Amino acid sequence: MRVRSVGLGFVTLAVGMVAGYLQVWRRPCLMWGATPEEFERVMPGDEFLLKPHILATRAITIGAPPSLIWPWLMQMGSGKGGVYTYDWIENLFGLRMHSAREILPQFQDRAVGDTEQLGKNGPRLRVEILERERAMVLRSEDGNWVWSFGLYPSDALTTRFISRNRIATPGAKAFQRVFNTLVLEPGSLIMERKMLLGIKERAEDLQARQTDSEATK
Repeated sequence: MRVRSVGLGFVTLAVGMVAGYLQVWRRPCLMWGATPEEFERVMPGDEFLLKPHILATRAITIGAPPSLIWPWLMQMGSGKGGVYTYDWIENLFGLRMHSAREILPQFQDRAVGDTEQLGKNGPRLRVEILERERAMVLRSEDGNWVWSFGLYPSDALTTRFISRNRIATPGAKAFQRVFNTLVLEPGSLIMERKMLLGIKERAEDLQARQTDSEATK
């Protein structure tokens, strides 16, 4: 009887946690840092996947102009500048991520049509849109993942940086969709939040160094 009661208690707790995530925490998870207007905003790349099963729009305010954020986007990738998140987690999956702390000139020539693979066995992403200091859109070769970045200046020294993921999971079984919702979505927040903060830190440090340099002239 005691074992049965404990088991029932665990089931009740699990059901409560799932219900709480779906009703209370899921929306904040999928729009961390973004305003409702930014979540609803049409961004470059939306047209490539009109009905995603997962849609996450996350944002951060950076105290730097787009010109000092853009280089960090241009060098993102496996074997390049990394993605400024938890490298040790990325590398558990063989993604060869080493987040750079400096601008890497050799990786600043990204162009529309370029295709790069995430690690040895990860998806291949093609650059679909590249609007200098405004937008970069990557799309997986199977068309099921569109990753868009947008830079929206608030003033001369402040930029809203938005990252949007549109993901389709065609043919996924019910348990796979449940796993995606309850595990992958919160997991993506942990990684993407770190990425946004990482880019913010790097761009603002670059801005501070530039300001100091100008002050000493």
